[in-house]
Amino acid sequence: MENKTDLRAKIKTIRRSLDISRPSMIICDKVSSHPAFISAENVMLYYPLKYEINILPLMRPGKKFYFPKVKSDELLVCPAVEKFEKSRLNIYEPCSEPVSPDVIDLVIVPALAVDKENFRLGYGGGFYDRFLAKNPRIISMTPILKQFVFEFLPRETFDIPVNYVISD
Repeated sequence: MENKTDLRAKIKTIRRSLDISRPSMIICDKVSSHPAFISAENVMLYYPLKYEINILPLMRPGKKFYFPKVKSDELLVCPAVEKFEKSRLNIYEPCSEPVSPDVIDLVIVPALAVDKENFRLGYGGGFYDRFLAKNPRIISMTPILKQFVFEFLPRETFDIPVNYVISD
């Protein structure tokens, strides 16, 4: 089995060759009709990188949306606003002040890959694993292309599985 670092590099290379616009729409439709999304009032999304599933169409009236902001090794919850700035990690973050994670009902978690037990291969910072470990009552969901759903991924003791995986 490949290690996490090699697997990340391999998946990033493959993703660069894909057109994810149609799969993004399919996945957004599936997420928006999922009971966990329907029942959630406060949803934390991520601002998609160039080759990630674009989940921004999920932002519709009737829910409050939040985005993560990284401070040190912590993932902060910030209300969605019109202005975003690129962080030191090259991720767009909202220009708003953090609120308590207790307001969040559902968090949409990015990943490079997931496995059949809902463990994800992230980007290596551990931000979402720490966030989910500290906030176990928050429902978590990862949108992913079906070609990046593996039987088993390498994992560490600190890795936290998501509750749901939604693929195209």
